[in-house]
Amino acid sequence: MELETMPGQSLGGLGLQKAWPYQSPSLSTLLRWQHRNSCAAVEVGRAPRLLPALSSYSVVAGSAQALQSLWAACESQLPNDFRHVDGVVFTSTCPNGDSIHFPTPFREQDAIAAIKALEACAAAGILDLQHGHGRSVGRRKIQVDIDKASCFLMSAYLTTVDGMGKAQGLEAKYPVNTDLNRAQSVLYRRLSANLYRTKNRGEFYHIHGSLDASETLKMIGLPPHDPKMTDYRACINTIESAVSKFTSQKLEEMNIRHGQAGVPVLTWSDFLNSSHGKALSSLPPFTVNNLETSTPRVPFSRPEMLCGGPRHVLQGIKVIEMCRVIAGPTIGRSLAAHGATVLKVTSPCLPDHTTALDLSIAADRATFDALLADADVLVDGYRPGCLDRLGYGPDSLAQLAKSRGRGFVYVAEDCFGGAGIPGAEWAGRPGWQQIADCVTGVAWAQGEFMGLAEPVVPPFPMSDYGTARWAATSLCQYDVFLMRLGLLPEEEQNRLRKVHDAAFFTLHHTATRVKRVAPHLFSDGMMHTARSAGFDAVLRWPQEAIKVGGPNGSDKPSWEGWEEDEILNH
Repeated sequence: MELETMPGQSLGGLGLQKAWPYQSPSLSTLLRWQHRNSCAAVEVGRAPRLLPALSSYSVVAGSAQALQSLWAACESQLPNDFRHVDGVVFTSTCPNGDSIHFPTPFREQDAIAAIKALEACAAAGILDLQHGHGRSVGRRKIQVDIDKASCFLMSAYLTTVDGMGKAQGLEAKYPVNTDLNRAQSVLYRRLSANLYRTKNRGEFYHIHGSLDASETLKMIGLPPHDPKMTDYRACINTIESAVSKFTSQKLEEMNIRHGQAGVPVLTWSDFLNSSHGKALSSLPPFTVNNLETSTPRVPFSRPEMLCGGPRHVLQGIKVIEMCRVIAGPTIGRSLAAHGATVLKVTSPCLPDHTTALDLSIAADRATFDALLADADVLVDGYRPGCLDRLGYGPDSLAQLAKSRGRGFVYVAEDCFGGAGIPGAEWAGRPGWQQIADCVTGVAWAQGEFMGLAEPVVPPFPMSDYGTARWAATSLCQYDVFLMRLGLLPEEEQNRLRKVHDAAFFTLHHTATRVKRVAPHLFSDGMMHTARSAGFDAVLRWPQEAIKVGGPNGSDKPSWEGWEEDEILNH
């Protein structure tokens, strides 16, 4: 759907007075106007000709509002010439596409669309640098497809290999089995990562066996393996019975002593009143710092990167990704979507590995050093200090940059955030998406939405995906941004309770059938399909949600030509 605009009308709602030298209505004015008339698209830079929509709550309008909040929160971290935000257009081309699809009270779809818009603005800025357009190019039109953005939030469940996904035993058939500790394949051990009642009434704690359940299970007095435990409810009851012997404070002490991930489940207000919550509240969603300034700037279009002219803005950029599970690897996926070459490196001793290098072995370390010497970006998805202890922290990379005469981009993603910030007492703790959702108040808000007097981790790892699109941030900082957007209106929450399967609101720890509510998100038109030489199989995964127009921009799906295999459809 192409948005028709009315000449001479504009919207100046992002607080960028220098970007709008003319008088314009406020964003809140347009949003009220939009809700009264119901629309299916909004262009952040211009007022739209309104089109019919099917939902009383407009994700398109909510995304524009979220972009306003995002820009205000992170403008201090962006380059002075970062622009094109006034060219952003949020669109939905599917029936019911402008609606909330997920059974949560959060503005997740608004948030991810806004973050993708910021990502597209960065891509547009790099295009300007590569082709010398500067401000003379004018405004680039940036389109964010909110339906595809919703698919992105479900990537782990929509991606298939020869038609097999997570639920069909994909891990056992195609990739190398990286579940070394059977922490995922064995139900009893998998449920060592869950939230449970504690000894104190109304108090909950999320234990997390991470990728090895043995230590957590032994910590609470249970055997690390129990072949008889195959029933879901029996596993839940057994583990909860063990956890409920301890108070939250005692579990905190045990977790620290045993080096395990885990947190008390806090409300949003409790988190904001904590020392760590206060520290994070003073930070923007992500931060950008210079580790060294001696190396010269390097153009994006270096001769060795061109290869006849880059098709994608990051073509020729080499990325080493040192991350596991979802958030960190999705950073690599995002960079690859813009053309970067990404190599995931982890230890063969750790679950979830691809390229395996043991940095305690001299030969493997030499191989890694050779890779690093030619890399442009290193993505660190471990706790602050982990790579420092191996000799590959940001200060070491800064020294390497000086010696080679070319800088690095060092990307740090972790659970709690706040490393080096006074008062951020949890910065060095281990954690995952569920941990962040529990400590920031997200889980309590989800449980209340479901009509329960207890917290529930939201369906789908949405904070993982939101964090990944920012990259230089933490899971908790994403949750802070999400909660500050406010919950969905009560009217919309009531609608969601009616349209989703009633069983979801009574059965805890279950997934929901989003396909029944939003079947268009599962259609072939939302997916790429390609034959992979690496898997010797057909892969299917969600298309990217953004398009950047203007000189040298591309409206083609940005994963085209992925792995240099044949794209079967796009």
